[in-house]
Amino acid sequence: MSQRRVLVVGSGGREHALAVRLLESPSVGSVVVSPGNAGTEGEVFGKPLRRASGDPLEIARRERVDLVVVGPEAPLVAGLADELRAAGFSVFGPSGSAARLEGSKAFMKEFAARHRIPTARHVVVRSERELDAALASFATPPVVKADGLCAGKGVVVAEDFEEARRAATRMLSGAAFGEAGKIVVLEERIAGAEASVHALCDGERFVLLSAAQDHKRIGDGDRGPNTGGMGTYAPAPLVTPELMARAEREIFEPALRGMASEGNPYCGALFAGIMVTPQGDPLLLEFNVRFGDPETQVLMATTAGDFGDALHAAAQGKLDASALKPSGEHAVCVVLAAAGYPDAPRTGDPIEGLAEAQAVPGVSVFHAGTARSAAGVVTSGGRVLGVTAKGSTLPEAHARAYAAVQRLRFAGAQYRRDIAHRALGS
Repeated sequence: MSQRRVLVVGSGGREHALAVRLLESPSVGSVVVSPGNAGTEGEVFGKPLRRASGDPLEIARRERVDLVVVGPEAPLVAGLADELRAAGFSVFGPSGSAARLEGSKAFMKEFAARHRIPTARHVVVRSERELDAALASFATPPVVKADGLCAGKGVVVAEDFEEARRAATRMLSGAAFGEAGKIVVLEERIAGAEASVHALCDGERFVLLSAAQDHKRIGDGDRGPNTGGMGTYAPAPLVTPELMARAEREIFEPALRGMASEGNPYCGALFAGIMVTPQGDPLLLEFNVRFGDPETQVLMATTAGDFGDALHAAAQGKLDASALKPSGEHAVCVVLAAAGYPDAPRTGDPIEGLAEAQAVPGVSVFHAGTARSAAGVVTSGGRVLGVTAKGSTLPEAHARAYAAVQRLRFAGAQYRRDIAHRALGS
């Protein structure tokens, strides 16, 4: 068949990485990204990469695309995949009802309980009157989570009960996250190390990608406020083959069966945040209904096979379990963030050194918060670039990523210097 035309919806580093990986696929001839960023235009692997603005459905019609890949969670929760499917397009992304797995943490926890997916004990709080009794039911300070979408920032890991009470009160009142926080999930805090595991799903079948580990805090040594993610690496040695098999059996299989049995078959990327306890057990922390960011950047670098063909097959309900496999390589992504991030990121700072960084062997520089101006490429958001390197070993990938980082310059740039430290033992 002729090469497919693909529309990727979104504007971040995740979407840039998806677009490049799709263009690497023999089955894909061109990619349009909407609305995209300064990096999602030009030619990649001799194929056109373009930006388009406007309504995704209108763009899909105008471009006569064969596949739509929806990147961010908000449009999925709002039902964009349903709208596109109703118009006859093949879509990789869950329906609005299936996207409740991320759109409502209360729904997700109750779903996990119904289908016996191992997760931490929780209490759902819907008013300030219920808060004190709910807090009193925990022996140690709970994690406080806003029920709705908060761009990855609606979680407070409280160090004491008073901090938990303050955080929950601000959410319930609407002061913290508006409507998204007016229902709160209090969750038992579990010791252990976190890992990110992604599955590509077609409603019945799924394929697992390599496990990754993210670094959420702004500063080295996991200090400072939480962010959307300051870097990742994959594969994560924390997730052994035995642990991955348990995650498949205990988390993903019941999730896919459960969604189908409740009338919401799940098609798209299902991203499980998993806590690996000191005893070596995998516990589900949360489901995300899309590819992670910056996990996508390292997953695209460590997955072999025709990625475009796999996503199209999943969208058609015909996913082949052998379509993708680990490449055998390692990857590290280091995020460069703007001055003032995460509280008040500064924009408009010119970015220098992009070509020099991209020239480092094995390196791809994925744009996120970037735009084009008379001054060239400038910062336009909190997380600006995701410098991603692959190598035959983790130390090689790590060295390449940081060599590229040193070639990039913009005023006030922030980045962590310890990405992958857990696996490297440094």
